[in-house]
Amino acid sequence: MTLWGGRFSASMDESLWSLSESFSFDVVLFAHDIAGSIAHVRGLAVAGLVSEDEATTLVATLETIRDEFEHDRFLRHDNDEDIHMAIERRATELAGPVGQRIHTARSRNDQVATTLRLFTRDALTEIALTTLGLVDELVSVGERYPEAALPGYTHLQRAQPVLVSHHVQAHAFALLRDVERLMDARERANVSPLGAGALAGTSLPIEPAFTAQLLGFRESFANSMDAVSDRDFVAEALFDIALLGVHLSRLGEELVLWTSSEFAFATLGDAFTTGSSMLPQKKNSDVAELARGKTGRLIGNLTSLLVTLKGLPLAYNRHLQEDKEPLFDSVRQVLLVLRALSGAYHSLTLHESTMARAANDELLVAIDLAEALVAGGEPFRSAHERVGRLVGEAVGSQRTLRDVV
Repeated sequence: MTLWGGRFSASMDESLWSLSESFSFDVVLFAHDIAGSIAHVRGLAVAGLVSEDEATTLVATLETIRDEFEHDRFLRHDNDEDIHMAIERRATELAGPVGQRIHTARSRNDQVATTLRLFTRDALTEIALTTLGLVDELVSVGERYPEAALPGYTHLQRAQPVLVSHHVQAHAFALLRDVERLMDARERANVSPLGAGALAGTSLPIEPAFTAQLLGFRESFANSMDAVSDRDFVAEALFDIALLGVHLSRLGEELVLWTSSEFAFATLGDAFTTGSSMLPQKKNSDVAELARGKTGRLIGNLTSLLVTLKGLPLAYNRHLQEDKEPLFDSVRQVLLVLRALSGAYHSLTLHESTMARAANDELLVAIDLAEALVAGGEPFRSAHERVGRLVGEAVGSQRTLRDVV
C-alpha cells in the first residue's frame, strides 16, 4: 500500500510501478532528505503542530534511520516508491502513530525540491573544491619545471615558444572560472522551498523562514508555485558541470598529444595508464581519453534536462522526476574525472629536451623579427610581408631563416 492510496480502489499496475519507482536511484538523497525532515519536525514543534516530546521522538527516529542507511542496515519494502516514502514508512514503523505526523504541512513536492537543493548545494561545493585540487596540480607542474619551454600552438601548428608554467596556467585560469560559476550557481540553489506545499502553501501555521535557517539556506522561497515547479537550479548546475567537462576534455586532448610517440613531450605514471590485450609495447593514456569521452555524457545530461523542462505547465509535473538521474550522473562522473586527472598530472614527467628542441624551431621567432623591423620604424604590414617572404624562401630552399636573412 502506498502512502497516498486512500482515494484509490485498486493498487498500482506493475508496469506503472516499474515506470514510476525512483528509489533505485534517488536513494543517494537519504542524508539530505533526513536533514530536511528533521528541520521540518522542529518547525512543526515551533508551530505547535507536534509536541516537544513528539518532536524529540521523531528527530531520534530520523537519526536512527540515517544510521541504518549509513551502516547498510536499511531494508527497503516492496511498496517504497522513492526514498522519501521509504523514510516516512520506516519512521512510522519505529515511532508508531507519532511517525504519521512527520508529513504534516508538507507535500512531496516541496520535500523533494528541498532535498534536491540540499544535494545540489553540497555537490557544487564538492566539485568546486575538487577542481581547485586539480588547479593545484597544474600549478605544481609549472613549479617542477620552471625553465621548461615548449611551442605554443595555434591551429595545432607551432606558433611561438612559451614556458610550460605559462601554458598550464592557461588551463588553471579556465578552471578557476569554472569554480566561480559553480559557486555562483550554488548561491542561486541555496533557497529553501520547504513550506511551499504542493503548490499553494498550507493553512497550518508553519514558518518557512525558520526551517530555511535551520538548513543553512540563505532565504526562503518568495513564490510557492515557483519553488516546487522549477528546476533551473539543476539545469544551471548541469551547464556549469558540462562546461567544466569541456575544459577537462581540452586537458585530456593535450595529454593524449603530449604523451604520444609523435610529440613525446611527456610520460604519465604507470598507475595512470593501461596496456593492450594484444600489443605488449603499448602504454595508453586512458585517463586522458576518458576525460574527453565523459564530456559528451555531461553535455547529454544537460540536454536531457532542458528538453524535459521545455514546455512544462505550472506547477509540479511528474516529468520532474527525470531531473535526478542526469544530475546524479553528472556529479559522479565529473568528480571521477577531476580526481583521475589530478592524479595523472601529479604523476606527469615532462621531457624537457624534447620540448626544448621543438621550442627552438627558429621559425617561431618570425614575429620577433617582424616586430624588430617595426621598432625600427617600418609599418607592421610591410614588416609582416618581408618576413613572410623570408620564411617562404627558407622553407622552399630547405635552409634556416638565419641563412636567408
